[in-house]
Amino acid sequence: MTDPVTPTTDDDAIFAESHNPYGSPPGSGITMPPYYQPTPSVKNKTNYFPQSEPLGPDEMRIIFMGSQPWPPRQSQAGTCIMVELGNGKRFFFDFGPGCLRNIIANQVPVPEINDIFLTHLHLDHYADIPYLWQFAPFNGRWKPLRIIGPSGRTPELGTAAMAEHMQQMGLWTSIQAAGMPLADGYKIDVTEFDYHDDGGVCYDADGVKVTHWRRSHAVDGASAYRLDWNGLSFVWTGDGKPDKLTAKYAEGCDVFVTEMAVDNVALWALKQGVSPFIGAFTLDNFHTSHYAAGYLAHLIQPRLAMATHLSYDREMIGEMIAGVRTHYQGMFAFGIDHTVVNVTKDKLWIREAALPETTNTARATPEWLLANEFDGKMPDDVEVKNPFIANQEQSVRDLEFPPEVYTPADQVRRWAHPLPPEFKMQTSMMVGGAPNPPADAVKTPAKPGPPTPAQK
Repeated sequence: MTDPVTPTTDDDAIFAESHNPYGSPPGSGITMPPYYQPTPSVKNKTNYFPQSEPLGPDEMRIIFMGSQPWPPRQSQAGTCIMVELGNGKRFFFDFGPGCLRNIIANQVPVPEINDIFLTHLHLDHYADIPYLWQFAPFNGRWKPLRIIGPSGRTPELGTAAMAEHMQQMGLWTSIQAAGMPLADGYKIDVTEFDYHDDGGVCYDADGVKVTHWRRSHAVDGASAYRLDWNGLSFVWTGDGKPDKLTAKYAEGCDVFVTEMAVDNVALWALKQGVSPFIGAFTLDNFHTSHYAAGYLAHLIQPRLAMATHLSYDREMIGEMIAGVRTHYQGMFAFGIDHTVVNVTKDKLWIREAALPETTNTARATPEWLLANEFDGKMPDDVEVKNPFIANQEQSVRDLEFPPEVYTPADQVRRWAHPLPPEFKMQTSMMVGGAPNPPADAVKTPAKPGPPTPAQK
């Protein structure tokens, strides 16, 4: 009878293959590199608390704001990756449904949610942009939203056409801001690059360079991105089949993020409630399997390989990792919602963001607003035309109850209603400097409100 604790010849062969590719010392595991250490800005080793850690000048922070393609889940929003740099710049890669709630929970001021890079125009990669577009001017972004994305096989399939039609879809919102200072916030500044231009640069400013290349994903135009800054690099593949261009342009990056789907179509079909053929058709023509994700990572040899845009089913985690490990033995992690990665040239650290279930939007600082919304100079008071005159019949507004009818007498204030046909808006009001509307823009209540129960 074989002693169960004495290694056999077969065991020796298995152990010989089980080694740390980074040459780490005993007790350090078989996939963890010696550079897996907290970066200088990390204050809490376990969790990231928004607004608690100013990013170091030579540091990159990557936060996964969404990670799910389909179906919608409470635990996973649509795919979106935020990249923050030590020079103060912030970028978003894709903007899937539900990601905005996570961005706001991370206390990113709404005016600072900008520079969105789209990999392609399937809705699971940009469906939250209309939501942001509608409310961002309300929250202080009075300049156009900046979107960067690929052209299409035809003009109507490109990013610019999508943005134009989205603005038409939201006309009911933007028309109410006509003639007001925030109206420019409903414009979209689109940088549409030629998707054929593999290795082309679609962003180059402040020491940040973003290059792009084609991906094979259903329709021409799908693209991947590589961001380089200060000797650090981040790659997001977007959706697509494993390909030679990605292996070429992503080679040697610090953080390589790929989409991934488990190649177990029968089980996938059971969980999704569709036929196995649909699962096979989708995976085989559009996506990267867990084996292929490992194959790409092996070719690219990043400091950290990550997978996102996947259904994070706990019972499938072992299978997903096993598939990746058929080719890649280096450091690997899942980029699911709230995953935070801090990166410097010699260190890398992964945590989970600790977020409240309920939160409100963070206000951009007056200094940021002055520099980014007013180009460094506070403008004079702005002449404003009453937007309601052009958009509503006066007869329906005449049916409104005046607020002093239902407001307790001790709560009556100066109403910002009704507005005169034209009035001046103080610029300080736009940055939160005035608690009440200017006196010349509103009317004082004609009579006090009803008595409160305590006054009766």
